[in-house]
Amino acid sequence: MTNASAEEGLPHFLRDVPVRRYRLTVAYDGADFFGWQKQEPKGQEPMRTVQGVLEATLIRVMRQPLNLVGASRTDSGVHAEGQTAHFDAASPIPLERMAHAINSKLPGDVEVRSVTETRPDFDAISDAIRKRYRYRLHRLASRPLGTRKLVWHYWEPLELQHMNDAATRLVGTHDIEGLSSAGHGRESTVRTIFACRVEDHGDELHVVIEGDGFLYNTVRIAVGTLIEVGRRRFEPARIDEILATADRRLAGPTAPASGLWLERIWYPDDES
Repeated sequence: MTNASAEEGLPHFLRDVPVRRYRLTVAYDGADFFGWQKQEPKGQEPMRTVQGVLEATLIRVMRQPLNLVGASRTDSGVHAEGQTAHFDAASPIPLERMAHAINSKLPGDVEVRSVTETRPDFDAISDAIRKRYRYRLHRLASRPLGTRKLVWHYWEPLELQHMNDAATRLVGTHDIEGLSSAGHGRESTVRTIFACRVEDHGDELHVVIEGDGFLYNTVRIAVGTLIEVGRRRFEPARIDEILATADRRLAGPTAPASGLWLERIWYPDDES
């Protein structure tokens, strides 16, 4: 929705309030959502999505029709600490109080972490230049009862050094189609991976990956492949083969959605 179209749907008492574009940073526990993107109802039950819940709340708080645009269409069960979204609205709510006003109406598994006014042509999708994902594995044999929907419970022994050897081979500009699911719908499958590493966090092992973009299920397939390296089923050089051939059959299984977190998205105007 453009600023002009937003103005057309304004109630009378907001006609003198200028329409502005706002940028949100959003966090959510994705366990009980059918992903980020709004979807058509299946049968009698509407599908609960983050975009749907947040947009409906924004309409209620702002008291006007609006369209919420999110940077990343996270899948069902995937979580976020730093999803980015934007919307246009004529809001009389002071900027410093807006996040509180929105959060007071949201359910407990989604939160607006910040709201800023941004330039009128800011686009949360096309302006993004870098994304960081973090995948969390609970590696103790005991069950992660308090975090079971936030991690992948994987307790087999893993060779951390071998995993990091493989992870560093992902860094660079590559055709990553061999690390994606079919039906990704992208014309170009070349992406730049800025960083990939495996971190020891005591009871948890984290795979952190940053890139200028990813294909469908890339991060989860990369994690599944690194797990196979850690189990010594694959050598680290398997990554080189996958990138050279773009053959999905050479990669590991797709890791479950439960451990995946969208941690941060960068834009050209960001200070750091």
